Amino acid sequence: MSYPKELKYTKEHEWLRNNGDGTATVGITEFAQTELGDIVFVELNDTGESYDQDDVFGTIEAVKTVSDLFMPVSGEVIEVNEDLADNPEIVNEDPYGKGWLVKIKFSDASDVEALMDADAYQELID
Repeated sequence: MSYPKELKYTKEHEWLRNNGDGTATVGITEFAQTELGDIVFVELNDTGESYDQDDVFGTIEAVKTVSDLFMPVSGEVIEVNEDLADNPEIVNEDPYGKGWLVKIKFSDASDVEALMDADAYQELID
């Protein structure tokens, strides 16, 4: 499995890509999508919603289970991946690319410091 070095990770298996402009892209890791199996539905809350770090911001449903999605950092959702409504399997096919979930505007960029780097995340799941 791959864990891109430029991303930050949570113990709940979300990843965060800092876009460098006060925004970030959030998704689930390759490990998470493998554990879930075939994803059949993604429910994400609307843009404009604000969350604290670790708040639930949606759910992801696979054939076997439904899992909550946890916000890696505090912020406001500024974009939702609309492609997932009709094609949730994109998360399985490309979890770090086209399978992203939401884009957020940070309310506290220091939240990123609490996240794991790729090496720490890999240790967590091994």
